[in-house]
Amino acid sequence: MTLSEIIINRIQKEGPISFHDFMEMSLYHPEYGYYSTSGTRIGKGGDFYTTPCISSLFGEMIARQLEEMWYWLGRQPFSIVEYGAGTGLLCRDILHSLKKNAALYIDVQYHIIEKNRAMSSHERASLPEKVSWHQDISDVPSIAGCVLSNELIDNFSVHQVVMQDQLMEVFVDHDNGFTECLRPASQALKDYFHELGVELPWGFRTEINLQAIDWIGRIAGILKKGFVLTIDYGFPSRMLYDRHRSRGTLVCYHRHAISYSPYGHIGEQDMTTHVNFSALCHWGATYGLEFGGYTKQAYFLQGLGLAAHLKEMEEKGEMQQWTIREKLSLIWTLLMDMGSKFNVLIQYKGLQKPLLSGMRFPQPI
Repeated sequence: MTLSEIIINRIQKEGPISFHDFMEMSLYHPEYGYYSTSGTRIGKGGDFYTTPCISSLFGEMIARQLEEMWYWLGRQPFSIVEYGAGTGLLCRDILHSLKKNAALYIDVQYHIIEKNRAMSSHERASLPEKVSWHQDISDVPSIAGCVLSNELIDNFSVHQVVMQDQLMEVFVDHDNGFTECLRPASQALKDYFHELGVELPWGFRTEINLQAIDWIGRIAGILKKGFVLTIDYGFPSRMLYDRHRSRGTLVCYHRHAISYSPYGHIGEQDMTTHVNFSALCHWGATYGLEFGGYTKQAYFLQGLGLAAHLKEMEEKGEMQQWTIREKLSLIWTLLMDMGSKFNVLIQYKGLQKPLLSGMRFPQPI
């Protein structure tokens, strides 16, 4: 039985299901979901790229920020918790870079939260010492350090809503193909916009990521002292709900081709939606996390000294084998392409406001 048939059978038994449940089954069904199967997902042979696939420089810059955080925490034992490490490239590059600071490297313990067993096996085969794997954040003891995620929250299952005379939620039905219908939204969905002070115009369609609220709350619970570093697609509320995004932000990826239909290639395509960074800040504050800064990934990398690092590599002859075109392509990708698409949010707990190099060029939230 295919995943489409499993979803259709559920609809026939229960009636229309919320888009959230449809997306959850499509991505995370234990046997047939996109992120539960063992196929290649990331890189040239997969469906999409992440920044660590492009160059180890990204991980090296993240390592610089983590090293600075370690200093702010008083050079104490430092735990890094990475959610959804994927191919493990970011972890590998971070640890390789941190090794240059022997005192820090002794203090570091790296925890990976990974539900996908195939990914976990791949990571275990390629990553060095210092790394432990966990199915859930609850398996990690209270930490002092940093909780890191790169392109994670955009894959959480979301509720889709449409504003009419009242807020309506999108449900998925089936009649000679998948169809959509609207039902009055739950109080939890209405409260989401009320908490954020957002009023949608009539006809506006968008997503609500309640899982992100639960996620930030659970992180705040295990973080005794330290930082939360979130890198992802997204915007603050004032930009996310601008009129030109009135059809929402859902995008699907299949073999590097983009589509806007979640009802094709079910279980075989990725689905993403933009992150509401205002929501992470709002509920993070509710759970005890302070706002440490928000900026574009390009500014984050520049603040951490990417340009100077590239110049130093050039002077040491570490880029001799690169053509000028390859060098320019790398810089363009890190700063102009992916650097402009992704945003970085830092939150902290248990510290006086720390001044971090990655937030040297902040943006309004």
